[in-house]
Amino acid sequence: MYNRKNNHLSVSILLLSVLLIGIIVYDEDIILKSLTQFQFSTPKSQKIQPHENPLPESNINEQQSSKLSATVGDDDDVEFPPESCDIFDGNWVYDDLTRPLYKEEECEFLTEQVTCMKNGRQESMYQKWRWQPKDCNLPKFRGKLFAEKLKNKRLMFVGDSLNRNQWESMVCMVQSVVSSGRKSLIRIGSFSIFRIEDYNVTVEFYWAPFLVESNSDNPKIHSILDRIIMPESINNHGLNWKNVDYLVFNTYIWWMNTRNMKVLKGSFDEGATDYDEVERPIAYARVLKTWAEWVDKNINPNHTMVFFNSMSPIHMNLDWNNPYDTNCGKETSPILNVSMPPDVGTDRRLSMIATDVIQSMQLPVHFINITTLSEYRKDAHTSVYTIRQGKLLTADQKANPNIYADCIHWCLPGVPDTWNEFLYTRIISHS
Repeated sequence: MYNRKNNHLSVSILLLSVLLIGIIVYDEDIILKSLTQFQFSTPKSQKIQPHENPLPESNINEQQSSKLSATVGDDDDVEFPPESCDIFDGNWVYDDLTRPLYKEEECEFLTEQVTCMKNGRQESMYQKWRWQPKDCNLPKFRGKLFAEKLKNKRLMFVGDSLNRNQWESMVCMVQSVVSSGRKSLIRIGSFSIFRIEDYNVTVEFYWAPFLVESNSDNPKIHSILDRIIMPESINNHGLNWKNVDYLVFNTYIWWMNTRNMKVLKGSFDEGATDYDEVERPIAYARVLKTWAEWVDKNINPNHTMVFFNSMSPIHMNLDWNNPYDTNCGKETSPILNVSMPPDVGTDRRLSMIATDVIQSMQLPVHFINITTLSEYRKDAHTSVYTIRQGKLLTADQKANPNIYADCIHWCLPGVPDTWNEFLYTRIISHS
């Protein structure tokens, strides 16, 4: 009896031991399996894409999202220039390895106005100059990262045809990361709207060459020599700028037609036609004061970043020692002597006014100083490789660049891509 009990006890202990060993082995297998899965699914060198994040999207706050998107599709983190570095102070460096940022023929959204190679330009050196700040580097433009940053947001350029030039550049810089059929461009009234479906992003241009109301506000019919403005009237335009996430303003080139600006007495809606002639800087200051007051009153700095571009220059042969040309018509290389800004007729009084107005505003406005670095680029305008009154220049017109060269607008790819690199740096680093 005693031996039988002992035998039962021994068997029970043996079975219990086997069971415990089995449990330990099973648990160890689970642990090893988990460790193995962890090692191969998220190694230290791998960065988590936003769509791969293990947390539900609703649980990701804005700060977490920005940290995740800061490494989208790239092996290295973005390196931003220190705040102490003046990114607008530098020189142009020839770089045929990283430039251009996109190819003219691969951006279906470019207009004939800016497709210089397609329009007959033979050399493409103008596409291969990179802006190099003296004391730091600009971060590499990453289209997917920028699209992630702009997700569910609106980026809008407001102003004249130079801002439209920059808008076209930005569309080409971001569109390459979007699959065919998931991007579109529509034009409605004063708006041109490029949309990226998968990111719910719009990159927009709004035509307002003086920012305030004028007789040149029709986006299709505005070739008016007798330009008249209403310097205190901006609300009709401003209604279209509210609740936009990133606003990029400019106004300059339309001021350079005459020394004085015609200021309407009364309102266009009331049929007024009489005007005063006001000196250009005085009228410009009135307009920017109106714009600044509207921005301070209507823009929420917690929702919207505001930018203001300085003047894009006109290139007339005043200071680059070429006695054979009177404008940019036959230029193929930049001004490489950067010891002092070239004299190409830029009205720097307007830049000083813009700087003073921006510094007096309550809302922070980011001033993008494109003027001097663009003055060096006499080679990069559309020149005779563009359209005039809606048609490409004829062979006879191309042979007469002193009359027909466009030394205002820029070929794309080209100088406006650099302006957008400044904008990209400010937007991406804002987080």
